[in-house]
Amino acid sequence: MKTQPHRIVVVRRRKPKVHGGGGHGSWKIAYADFMTAMMAFFLVMWLLAISSPKELIQLAEYFRTPLATAITGGTRISESESPIPGGGDDYTRRDGDIKKTPNIDALRKQMEQSRLKKIRGELDQLIEADPRLKALRPHLKIDLVQEGLRIQIVDSRNRPMFKTGSAEVEPYMRDILRGIAPVLNEIPNKISLSGHTDDFPYAGGDRGYSNWELSAERANASRRELVAGGLDGGKVLRVIGMANTMKLQAHGGDDAVNRRISLLVLNRQAEQAIVNENAESQNQPVSILQQPAPQAQPASDVRK
Repeated sequence: MKTQPHRIVVVRRRKPKVHGGGGHGSWKIAYADFMTAMMAFFLVMWLLAISSPKELIQLAEYFRTPLATAITGGTRISESESPIPGGGDDYTRRDGDIKKTPNIDALRKQMEQSRLKKIRGELDQLIEADPRLKALRPHLKIDLVQEGLRIQIVDSRNRPMFKTGSAEVEPYMRDILRGIAPVLNEIPNKISLSGHTDDFPYAGGDRGYSNWELSAERANASRRELVAGGLDGGKVLRVIGMANTMKLQAHGGDDAVNRRISLLVLNRQAEQAIVNENAESQNQPVSILQQPAPQAQPASDVRK
C-alpha cells in the first residue's frame, strides 16, 4: 500500500492593519514646524518694533556685511563700533581709526516725513467721507512745507470764517476745526497756529485795536474749537497773530484769501527751533537784519 506524500501546508498570516500607517504623526511635525516659524516671525516683528533707529541701522549693517569679512577684520572694522556690525563694543578698534556713524538724523527725518504724508492722506480721506467737509474743500489748502504739514483755512468774500472785524467763529469754520481735531490728536507732533488778516487797517491805526489783535484772537478762537473737537491742549506749542504781514503770493493785500488760519503740524526741526527761540540762552544776541519800512496805508478802505 502506497503512502500518501506529505503535503506542505502554507499558512499566511496577515498583519493587523494600523490606520494611518507611518504617516500617523507627520502632521504634528509639520504643525510644530509651522508654529516655530510663526513664533520666530512674531519675535522678529516685536524686536523691530521696540528697536531704536540706530539699532535698526546696525541690524541692517550686520546682514549686509559678509561674515568672513566681519570676523577676519576687513575694511568694516574701522567703520563700526563692533567687529560684527550690530554687536557690542569693538575692543580691537585702535585710536586714530576713522569711524563712520550712521546718519540717524536723516533716518529720523525720513520717518517723520512719511508720517506727515500719511496724515495728509488721512485728512484727504476724512474730507471726502464727510459731506460737510467735502463741501468746504475749496477753503482748505493742505501741503507739505519745510516746517512740516501746513493746513490753511482760507476765507472768501462770499463765505467768511469769522464775523466781520471780530473773532467769533462762523459755523462752517467750526465744522472744519472740530472735524480735523481727532486726526491731529493721534500724532505726537506739536502744532502751531497763526492768524492772518487782509491789509485793511482799523480807523485808529496800530495804536489801538488793530489787525494784530484781531489775527491773534482769531488764532486763539481756532485753538479753542480744536480743543472742543478733541485735540489735547498740550499739543499746541504756539498761537500767534501775524496781522497782514504775510499775504499769499499772487494775491493782493485786500484779497479775501489773505484772511486765513494757518495750522502747522511741526516737524522735529521746526519744533526745536521754536523752543530754542523762546528758551533762555547764554549766547550773545545776533544782529537783526534791516527790513524795509512798511508802506503807509491809504486813507480809504479803513476797517470800521
